[in-house]
Amino acid sequence: MTAVGDWLDRRLPWRQAVRKHLTEYYAPKNFNGWYAFGALALLVLVIQIVSGVFLTMSYKPDAKTAFASVEYIMRDVHWGWLVRYVHSTGASFFFLVVYLHMFRALLYGSHKEPRELVWLIGMLIYLCLMAEAFMGYLLPWGQTSYWGAQVIVNLFATVPYIGDWLAETIRGDYAISGVTLNRFFALHVAAIPLVILALVFLHIIALHQVGSNNPDGVEIKNNKDADGRPVDGIPFHPYYSVKDTYCAVLFLIVFCAVVFFAPEMGGYFLEAPNFEPANPLKTPEHIAPVWYFTPFYAILRAVPPFLNSQIWGVLAMGLAVVILFALPWLDRSPVRSIRYRGWYYKSALIIFAAVFIALGALGTLPPSDGRQAAAQILTVMYFAVFFLMPFYTAADKTKPPPERLQ
Repeated sequence: MTAVGDWLDRRLPWRQAVRKHLTEYYAPKNFNGWYAFGALALLVLVIQIVSGVFLTMSYKPDAKTAFASVEYIMRDVHWGWLVRYVHSTGASFFFLVVYLHMFRALLYGSHKEPRELVWLIGMLIYLCLMAEAFMGYLLPWGQTSYWGAQVIVNLFATVPYIGDWLAETIRGDYAISGVTLNRFFALHVAAIPLVILALVFLHIIALHQVGSNNPDGVEIKNNKDADGRPVDGIPFHPYYSVKDTYCAVLFLIVFCAVVFFAPEMGGYFLEAPNFEPANPLKTPEHIAPVWYFTPFYAILRAVPPFLNSQIWGVLAMGLAVVILFALPWLDRSPVRSIRYRGWYYKSALIIFAAVFIALGALGTLPPSDGRQAAAQILTVMYFAVFFLMPFYTAADKTKPPPERLQ
């Protein structure tokens, strides 16, 4: 085996890659449970790719047979029901893990210098995940899939001057049809996953270049021993690879419990209307996206039409996502970790989390005057957290972080 390894290493320097990114990549010694969500996101990505490959073996991207092929997978393909539920549950767990991963960055300042590029690449991954989920949501060709796609694609038609052309280009037709289904299938199974894999690779490379952040926000590269190794760091492998494996086992226990006992999660993961074939002549009573899109959907509905145009709601929804890209420059705090920040930032972070969850809950419910008023107040609070961030982070009373990890 050593001879084989030497032969391979002379032609492909795999040992150097293992040393650089695992055995000799020194991570801070005080990682806590929040830092496992990055590895869990990678685990779910693998689950989605593998389960998606098996689904494509029996799925037919045709408007006349798509819904029936999903039923065939569920009823006749050996273990097909399990593969389908793993994939649908994995989509929700993917966003849950990513949201917690992003929240951890807000907690400990992982978006601040010198990790701005790591944050920006992560946000690009998030945008691609949203596109991937949207494209895949149409593929079952159920009622919610069809009408949800109808609503989202028509939002692009509100763009001045080019809206109709843009919506028609996305659909590939004058309405949601089999052409749209084929187009979304190609993007969902090939184009977007390749982009996501490339961005994940860049995300990891950029992270390892500047080093991982930690709960204290201390740069371990500033304190090295005579051999050039961080005195407050430990090799990622075997210490954190074992820890991440332990977290992955706990995660898979919860994941499998949902897959086997509650794959629909009361309609939040798989809606009841989506078990009916798409019918362009029958509109469901309530059209709402999957739960991970509902905060932004609530923002969209909160903005009333102006001059018979919904463009302002679309802009607000888009800005709610785009503003996250500016976070490294909106945060003016001299410290990273929430452990040493003042109550201004801590209160803002609590408000942001509560507002995001409340908007998500409102987005799942049918619209009403009271709910729209609540969504409008929450939308203002959502944007206030970011627009006021340069002021309250600069004025916040912070404590000096330690020079070394405790």
